[in-house]
Amino acid sequence: MRTQIAFAGIAAASALLLAGCSGSAPETAEEPADEGSTAELVVWTDEEREDAIAAAAEQFEADTGATVTLVQKNFEDLRNDFIAQVPTGEGPDITVGAHDWLGALVTAGVVDTIDLGDATGDFEQVALDAMTYDGQLYALPYSLETVALIQNVDMVGPDAPASWDELVSMAQEAGAERPIAVNTAGETGDAYTMYGLQTSFGAPVFVQDETGSYTAEIGMGGANGEAFAQWLHENGSAGMGYISTTVDYDINNELFNSGTAPFTIQGPWAMSAYADVPNVAVHPIPSAGGETAAPFVGVQGFYLSSQSENALLAQEFLVNYLAKEDAQRALYEADPRIPAFTALADEVASDPVIAGFLASSQNGVPMPSIPEMGSVWDLWNAAEVQIIGGADPAATWKQMVADLEAELG
Repeated sequence: MRTQIAFAGIAAASALLLAGCSGSAPETAEEPADEGSTAELVVWTDEEREDAIAAAAEQFEADTGATVTLVQKNFEDLRNDFIAQVPTGEGPDITVGAHDWLGALVTAGVVDTIDLGDATGDFEQVALDAMTYDGQLYALPYSLETVALIQNVDMVGPDAPASWDELVSMAQEAGAERPIAVNTAGETGDAYTMYGLQTSFGAPVFVQDETGSYTAEIGMGGANGEAFAQWLHENGSAGMGYISTTVDYDINNELFNSGTAPFTIQGPWAMSAYADVPNVAVHPIPSAGGETAAPFVGVQGFYLSSQSENALLAQEFLVNYLAKEDAQRALYEADPRIPAFTALADEVASDPVIAGFLASSQNGVPMPSIPEMGSVWDLWNAAEVQIIGGADPAATWKQMVADLEAELG
């Protein structure tokens, strides 16, 4: 579906959008208005975000004389279509997308870097890091999400446990049947949910270089990774039984919703499942290994095509229109994830639930967007569930790391 944004007759709401724009993002190298009367920008979006982008596009058209054409697509089709169509000249100038596409997009040569200038300081650092590859920023972030510790206030109070051991003690004092519900996707494994606990042992999945970019070097081997494996074993079925391979997403939510477990680790997408727990608190994940628990953070934003014929104009639209507070607010209202725009994130964090997820994301790290990430999940998940089920922790973990290193070369 193609939606043509009218050039004439700007709505009052769009005029307010321009009036509310603030910040000191740089002007582009040449004045885009000169070329605007003949230029068209094509932006790919999904249905949720189309109207929010359209509002910014109307004002952009009025200011530049350019035309912005929005093409609505299914979100799940965007990445593959972008990779396939950009080299043919049939792709868009800009597409909305997730940060974990970045490695594939860079490898395919279909995205260009962007320069936010002074506007860089308007965004959460973890969101910028997620959209950075080999030290270069490739997309404008607008939202982020992560998992956090959710607790039943009526059972354990509102205060965050300082550590995993304190969490267990709080649950035991409350007389809970089990201290926490942790999704392992049953016997499939869920290293995504477990990652904050793993990083608290200083065992990241990949090593990061001096720029913060992920390398292909496995970082969860050695003593730190084996310490995490030992902890998994001790808390699994052969130990205390706090973590079980019988818990999938739905069972996890039922254990928390029923009061069987006063704590869980989940994302904001699960909150609607907790109708029977009227009083919840959300906090960063407590440390199990002594270091800060750093869960994975997912970020969404806008990519610039490497084949855009109007790259300066597209950069102008991203930096001086979509990167502004009112446009970011419209995107948040259309798809209420945690804003990557710091001022807006702080504003919506007046809701203590959102504040908890924001605090967790500020402790977190971007999920690696390098192509190698796709190769780790099966072996990593399998090792975790084997250890939780009672397998030798050190041997199982070492074998997993060795298998990954062999697969990645």
